Amino acid sequence: MLTLAFESSAKAASAAVMRDGELLGQYFQNSGLTHSRTLLPMAEDLIKNLGLTLGDMDLFAVSRGPGSFTGIRIGVATVKGIAWALEKPVCGVSTLEAMARLGVCAGEGALVCCAMDARRGEVYNALFEIRGGEPVRMSPDRAIAVQALAGELAGKSVYVVGDGAALCCRGLSELGVDCRMAPEIVRYQCAWGVAAAARMEDAVKGEELSPVYLRLSQAERERRERLQRERAEKA
Repeated sequence: MLTLAFESSAKAASAAVMRDGELLGQYFQNSGLTHSRTLLPMAEDLIKNLGLTLGDMDLFAVSRGPGSFTGIRIGVATVKGIAWALEKPVCGVSTLEAMARLGVCAGEGALVCCAMDARRGEVYNALFEIRGGEPVRMSPDRAIAVQALAGELAGKSVYVVGDGAALCCRGLSELGVDCRMAPEIVRYQCAWGVAAAARMEDAVKGEELSPVYLRLSQAERERRERLQRERAEKA
């Protein structure tokens, strides 16, 4: 099976092609350019250089969240559009589940802490343990304060991956947690992880794919706060 995977949940963007679990190629960019400018061109160049076409793909996979609201929407919309045009199945995976694949290099038994900067003093996080060369989930995806996470990890050693790794490691270390940050080359969320995680999920039709945000967007939060203030003033 040929899978074309996309990752656009944070600053970095990437596209990867996998055949039956073997990575054929990946394009990765961490320039901060808008994903609407970079994602499809990367995928098109990658496929062309592999001597393939979009029509050759059997499955399209994407990280559906958590992460950047704009980035997730771009990735999900891209996959839904391609799948609709080609009448092919899709697979949306947890961004954190895909990131956990990067922790396999930490070795058997390692506790992998996936971290994305969620702003407002929190990280999007999930914990995984490497067993038999595969990440096994130990916690749900959540937005959590670093201090609260440190309480869960007290007395444990963790291997931290993700674009929030530096922030998370700094906070955890200050709170006495033994943590090790992944090297930069295997730190950031990438499309290879998405493709690998998709092998463990069921494919669906494009119209069934939807993003997962975990919490409200800034605009929605500000609107809710404004309405609460207005109601309080009228009371």
